[in-house]
Amino acid sequence: MVTVSAVVKKIVNEKPLLQEGLRQGIINFAALAEIIKPQVGQQLGKSVTEAAVIMALRRHSEALAEGEIKKIRFFPHTQLTLKTNLAYFSVKRSPQLFNKLEALYKLFDYEAGDTFNVIHGNQEVSIITDDKYEKEVIAAIGNGQVATQEKNLVSISMGLERDFLYTPGIIFAVTRKLYWDNINIFELVTAATELTFIFQKKDAMSAYAS
Repeated sequence: MVTVSAVVKKIVNEKPLLQEGLRQGIINFAALAEIIKPQVGQQLGKSVTEAAVIMALRRHSEALAEGEIKKIRFFPHTQLTLKTNLAYFSVKRSPQLFNKLEALYKLFDYEAGDTFNVIHGNQEVSIITDDKYEKEVIAAIGNGQVATQEKNLVSISMGLERDFLYTPGIIFAVTRKLYWDNINIFELVTAATELTFIFQKKDAMSAYAS
């Protein structure tokens, strides 16, 4: 049997900003109950009281707070690392592309801090590198093969403990805060103990502060 609590939870969880507001305890239960009461009644197929909706909101708010993802733990020596002047390319995936990527790997001086991230999707491949290699990347891949290109990007990397791989919700805990602050994530790159977000330059400082 579907309950008021179940319907209220579903409505809230479908709206991340609403869920975050309840988790932080900054939403007025009575005002929200008045707004969603007709929707709750419609999904239940019967009328409901505002008091019942308020009670369900309060219980769900407490559950959200109690179930908060554990605090992300950084390595003691690790800080947020910010890198500027990055470029992004997306290219249609093809057998020929892999040979071109192999040639590109030889261009970069990783010991000097050069960036070259390649993310393989089913249809496209994303490439993130330093702005200074833009011409070389386009020449190697072919200008007509580049579907999306963006310059002046900024990466922010954070070191995580290895149990990051086995802890549900770590990425959500970070992205939720960025979403709440209306900060767009341009791209996301993960490794076993590192999480790297790529931002447009206009969002980078806000993301770093967030």
